Amino acid sequence: MKLVSVRVNRGTILGLLSGDRIVNVARTYAAHFRDSRVLHLGSMHTFLEGGQEALDALRQVAALAEEDPERVFWISEPIGPTVPRPPKLFCLAGNYAEHIQEGGGEVLQKAETTPRVFMKPPSTTVIGHGDPIVIPRHGRWIDWEAELAVVIGRRGKHISAQEALDYVAGYTILNDVSERQLAVPETRRPREGDRWFDWLNGKWCDTFAPMGPCLVTRDEIPDPQSLRITLRVNGEVKQDASTAQMIFTCAELIEWISRWITLEPGDVIATGTPAGVGRARGEKLRPGDVVEVQIERIGTLSNPVIAEE
Repeated sequence: MKLVSVRVNRGTILGLLSGDRIVNVARTYAAHFRDSRVLHLGSMHTFLEGGQEALDALRQVAALAEEDPERVFWISEPIGPTVPRPPKLFCLAGNYAEHIQEGGGEVLQKAETTPRVFMKPPSTTVIGHGDPIVIPRHGRWIDWEAELAVVIGRRGKHISAQEALDYVAGYTILNDVSERQLAVPETRRPREGDRWFDWLNGKWCDTFAPMGPCLVTRDEIPDPQSLRITLRVNGEVKQDASTAQMIFTCAELIEWISRWITLEPGDVIATGTPAGVGRARGEKLRPGDVVEVQIERIGTLSNPVIAEE
């Protein structure tokens, strides 16, 4: 099943993709099934927190939409980010060997290293399919990064890799937009760690985490390590790889992060980008560009690029 967050008034409601139309999940369920599980279907967050009960209710709506679409309530409002304002947004630095190499880094043996995890501010970086990526006033080199994103569906800590995918609600797409040449005052006195923090600050700009267009439930993607991932700018392919090329798998990333941090429903883990980023090509995003990230079995996330006013 493919789920979306539909924008209504000042918030979002849960939608279900059925062909090229969107089902109003909560309204449809309330009209035909009438039990307490409708409380789980109001939004993406309540669905993710609802666990198995919410999933069972959603399957009833999906079956009804397929068997008797005339009884379904449809909605036509635009969609927003797959998970609006996720509790935590984790990202991976250097999880594809070829991407490390194109940036001049050394690729260590897997047993000799660990995942490099950082976070983005979820309330200001996350935007949806069709929303503009905004180049900051002082932006100098804005870059793209196509990534498979894991959406957590169960609370947990110290999760083993063998059990990790049981904690996944589904998968979506994230573009880890980055400022590669952060402008800093020339008068700054160098300190240890400045280069790292400049890199990190370049990840935090507003609109730098487009997410969408939908969440595909875990049962539809039993193996997240076998998906083709492609990025295009103005129709030209820049990245083309497979999630099989990840150094650390989705399950291993969940295991590593949950050693230190409790994972909660709605948390999102962007799993790193393959080779083909703009900096390695000598290219950057400019106002007027359109960036598309396509992942097999999920869909296409598309965002225009504009300049900050």
